[in-house]
Formats: sequence, C-alpha cells, structure tokens
Amino acid sequence: MRVTGTGHAGMLIETPAGTILCDPWVNPAFLASWFPFPDNSGLDWDRLGRCDYLYVSHLHRDHFDAEHLRRHVSKSATVLLPEYPTSDLEDELRALGFRSFLRTRSGEPVALDGGLNVMIQALVSPTDGPIGDSSIWVEHDGVRLLNQNDARPRDLTEFARLGRVHAHLLQFSGAIWYPMVYELPAAAKRAFGKQKRERQFDRTMRYIEELDAGWVFPIAGPPCFLDDELWGVNDLFGDEGNIFPDQQDFIDHYERLGRTNGVVLLPGSTATITPDACEVGHPVGDVRAFFAGKAGYLRDYQRRQRPVIEAARAAWPHPELDVLAELVRRVQPLMAASEHIAAGIGGPVRFDLTDDADVVVQSVVFDFTAREVRAAGDERARYRFRTRRGLIEHLLATGETDWVNSLFLSCRFSAARVGQYNEYVYTFFKCLSEERLRYAEAWYAGRTSDGEEIVIGDWAVQGHCPHLKANLERFGKLDGSVLTCQMHGWKFDLPTGRCVTSAGHPIRARRLDRA
Repeated sequence: MRVTGTGHAGMLIETPAGTILCDPWVNPAFLASWFPFPDNSGLDWDRLGRCDYLYVSHLHRDHFDAEHLRRHVSKSATVLLPEYPTSDLEDELRALGFRSFLRTRSGEPVALDGGLNVMIQALVSPTDGPIGDSSIWVEHDGVRLLNQNDARPRDLTEFARLGRVHAHLLQFSGAIWYPMVYELPAAAKRAFGKQKRERQFDRTMRYIEELDAGWVFPIAGPPCFLDDELWGVNDLFGDEGNIFPDQQDFIDHYERLGRTNGVVLLPGSTATITPDACEVGHPVGDVRAFFAGKAGYLRDYQRRQRPVIEAARAAWPHPELDVLAELVRRVQPLMAASEHIAAGIGGPVRFDLTDDADVVVQSVVFDFTAREVRAAGDERARYRFRTRRGLIEHLLATGETDWVNSLFLSCRFSAARVGQYNEYVYTFFKCLSEERLRYAEAWYAGRTSDGEEIVIGDWAVQGHCPHLKANLERFGKLDGSVLTCQMHGWKFDLPTGRCVTSAGHPIRARRLDRA
C-alpha cells in the first residue's frame, strides 16, 4: 500500500485493487482565513483526481473543497459515503456532478473489488463537525491503514479488532478559534492556549497508545493564516500558548517520549507501507530544515495569495441587505422551533457589527428566552460576539446555514462571555436550516443518562463523559477531585457533579469508602 500526502488531511491511497482520494483541500477556507500548509497547489491534481474512489470525511471546508472537487476530481469515482443523519454531504457532492455513491454503514466493513476492504466510522453528535465527522479504515493484502483525520471517536476498538493497523494518520494540531478570539488579558490567553496545546498532544498520544500502530502520521493541520490581520495566529513567534503547532513540533514532542515511528507527510511525500516497514520519500531534501525556514516560506506564500485574499474581502459586503430584517425572516422561525437548544442557551446572545474601521454600526440580539431577533438595547448578554457587518451580509447573501463552519472558524471575530462555555450556542449557529435543527433537537431529546460506572482513584464515576460519551476509562484524568475528559478537555467537579467547563452536562460521581 502506498500513501501520497496531498496536504492537510488529504492523501491518495494506492493499492493494486484501486485508489482512494481522501479530503483534497487546496483553496482557502473559512472566509479566506485558512490556507493549506505547506502549499499544495503545485501538485498534479488532474492525475491525483483520476481516482477510483473518493472519500470526503465531513463538510468542514478544509476537507470539503467544492471548487477543487468540481474542477479536478473524476466524476466517475465512487464516493464512499459515511452514514450521516442528514443528507447534506451527499447533496453537496451531487450538486458537483458526482453520481456513484456507496452508502456505508458505520462500523461495518465493506468488501470492494479486488480484495480492497474499507470501513467508515461515522460520528453523529450535533457537535461532531458540521453535523458529522468520520474516519476510514482501509485494508489490502494484509496491510491496514486508519485515516482518523480530525475525528474524535470514543475509542478505537472497532478498528483494532480487525487486526493490527500498520499506518495511523490522525490530527494533532488546533482547529478552533479558542482562545485566540476571546477578549482576555494577554497572560490569561497565553495560559489557556498553553493548556489547550498540551491537551491536544495528550489526546493524540492517547489515541496513538490505544491503537499501537506500526507507523504514526501527524496530519490534519495546522493550516496557515496569510491575511495580515490574522498573521499573528501562525506559530512563528515562540508563543507556548499557540494552538497551531506544526508537524515537526509534534514529531519532536513524540521523539522526546521515546517514540521513533513518527512520519511526516508533506504534499508530494510518499510512504510505501508493508506489514514490516515504511519506506518514505519527500519532495524536499531535509524536512527539519524545511520547517526551520517556515517564516520565510509563509511570507512568500502570502505574496502569492494576496490577490485571492483581496478578492474575497471585496465580495463580502452586501449593503443592499437589511441585516436585521433578514435575520428575523430566516433565523427567528428556527429559534421558535428550538426547544432543547434554546433552553440550553437560556438568554440573549449579542452580535456587535462593525465597519472596516472597527466602529460598531449595528447591534443585534438573538433572545433565546423570547425566541426573537431584535435590535440590541442596553440589556446585558452573557454571550457576545463582535465582527464586521460585511461578513454577516455575506453569510446572509450566500444562504450560509453553518456559521460555525464559516464565520467562527475564520477567527474573524472577537468573543466574550460571562461564565462557562456553552456548546448550545455553537450548535444553534451551525444548524441554521430546518433539517439540521430538527436533527439536533431530536439528538438532545434522546440523550439519556449513562448507567455504567467505573472507578477512577477514590471515585466511582459514570463510564462515559456527559459531553460526547468519551470512554472515561481511557480519556479520564483525575487531579484531586476534578476529573478532566482529555478528548475535549471538559472538567467536572466530582463532589458536586458540576461541569466546570460548560453550562449543563453534570456527571454522576460518588466518593468510595476505602475503609
């Protein structure tokens, strides 16, 4: 089996029985904020696109690049479709011209032609990607590969039971806006970022140790940020609180832990994998030297992409739109139909909209108690966002139904909150369509308490995290009486059962009487 890196989470998997192209991403994503790093636009994409199978893990735009799929990927390829609760991914691919779909069942192996076997595990919580994320397992002639990309399964036993995995490809770097956008003192922001960076590495190591694959490939990040206003988000400045470490950073960390089976995949790198070996070739002579020259490389990349960024910026404003009236028309009916999400938010969410000089020109409140959108007054809001009005005009003009997978991941906003993180806020703003909202509401309505119990230290605790059901035997870490689920970093005060990371989500726990 041969794997060619195509950048970020992308790869071409080649076997004698057929080729699988995974998550090709080339064009900037999230309002021209994210760019693939390293630049992969120079690859022979017409050759790479002549694949037998296409696998798009989910609809995040650093995995689903509509323009690239339309122009460069053969429409005769069979799409390996994860089992998602909504038809969004299939609908988008059909709109691009794809017609052949193999609808998989989550966790069930599928035998393709020529002895090629695949299994896709679909994650379907409303907080998994844009309503869904997935991983793919591939086997041919006794060689097994798991492309976990940036999915976060509760455990990897479904894959491990199929036999030893020889290549494990998974995310290690950040893919979020926290804590960079929060209006916090610099020292606090740095401390929160350092904590998140460490959690990212810890979570990655848990997955690696659980699967114990022959070779480990850090993929699915980081992106780079080429717009001048986002330049400081790149990990170039020795900031221990930066959440976007690159592949070499992770390999260095990995080797300090005594591991020697890590492999970097640059765009154009190849890895030929057998049960006993992994032979790697790179498009650069010295990988470590390449990353050492990252700052100069990104400045050159920025110069090449400046026209793209300027064109994107010019397309944002739609001054002909009445923003408040459009929000009332499109969003207010969804608020009225929301029960669990609106109750979970429990109050107003405020958006302050600015002009290009960062002066607030309009303020809007999404009041989840009254279920209405209105002009903001003097009322206080626990959750507040600040962004350009032109960006909101763009989202409305394009009919964007997922503001998380556009505005928030762009990092082109600032945020403030009083109290804990609230996942319901972000769930609502990724579900701005009737189909998505109905699914999310049904999911929350059907979530039940965990009856299983495990022992961690001096505590008996429910077996799975109340957030996204991570196995706490694998991901739970106890510090005094505070339990941290290392899958997403959520913390629980065990004496009270209170989640100290987010509103709601109590945990069931009791102290054991060791006497």
